[in-house]
Amino acid sequence: MKKLTFATLCLAFIVILLGAFTRLTDAGLGCPDWPGCYGFLTVPSAQEHVAVAEARFPERPVEAAKAWAEMVHRYVAGTLGLLILALALYSMKQAGPRKLPWALVGLVIFQGALGMWTVTLNLLPVVVMGHLMGGFAIFSLLFLLWLRQRPASFELSPLRVLATLALVVLVGQIMLGGWTSANYAALVCTQLPICEGDWVSNLAPAEAFQPLPPPAESYEFGVLEYPARMTIHVSHRIWAGITALVLLWLWWRLRQNGAGRVATVLGALLLVQLALGVANVVGSLPLAVAVAHNGGAALLLLALVWINHLAWRSPAKEA
Repeated sequence: MKKLTFATLCLAFIVILLGAFTRLTDAGLGCPDWPGCYGFLTVPSAQEHVAVAEARFPERPVEAAKAWAEMVHRYVAGTLGLLILALALYSMKQAGPRKLPWALVGLVIFQGALGMWTVTLNLLPVVVMGHLMGGFAIFSLLFLLWLRQRPASFELSPLRVLATLALVVLVGQIMLGGWTSANYAALVCTQLPICEGDWVSNLAPAEAFQPLPPPAESYEFGVLEYPARMTIHVSHRIWAGITALVLLWLWWRLRQNGAGRVATVLGALLLVQLALGVANVVGSLPLAVAVAHNGGAALLLLALVWINHLAWRSPAKEA
């Protein structure tokens, strides 16, 4: 069970990276239908199949590279769903967590629905962000399932409040990052530390954070005006600073409580993530850096799940 959980966890991380690659290469509508691609099980390649596909979706000419990026993401995500179902079934045959594996099955089903709506609603930002958060939630719960199959060697109960606060703050930052990406706002500010020009007078929070944007045939490449996108981008940066301060506070408290190894992991991941964020701005969102930034956020989230697990689950309760 422990080995299967770890393998599933690793595959979930790959799915997150593939999802980021798909989104960042503008391949989210590489296949304009779901679950197939232009009505086929795979990307149409034969000339006659391409002709049929483009007749079905004349507004979406076949772009093989984007279509394959989308379909590979779907294939691997489908495999992940099957492994999670296997975990749930296997959990019934042995002692250990049983509710969490089945909760993961339910979450995977909902995540599949979000994947469908991402395509059928033409990249509606709130759905795209929800799909991202669903992937992160599955990744986190798989890690928690793996942790619960291991004995807790020590506890961090004095840090319960701070650990919970840090987790909430980080989840908020990840949501802001997803909202930034879903609204194509990652490149609207090209200077550091905040934004160029008189950005304060351009703030438009009402337009930036409304769940349902103006109706459009497609939300690909974004529909919001510059002030709204700039507001989203700046909010992501400001909250990143707040998140860094809270995590540094947690890092210091971990060291004070004798959890040096945990503190080292948290500090290293935080430094790498901040460096990747700066590199995204300086390099105008290089693909490899942007994908790594998504992966770094996922790993940083796991670190907070680990710390909260140690804070809320003591060795005595484990026994």
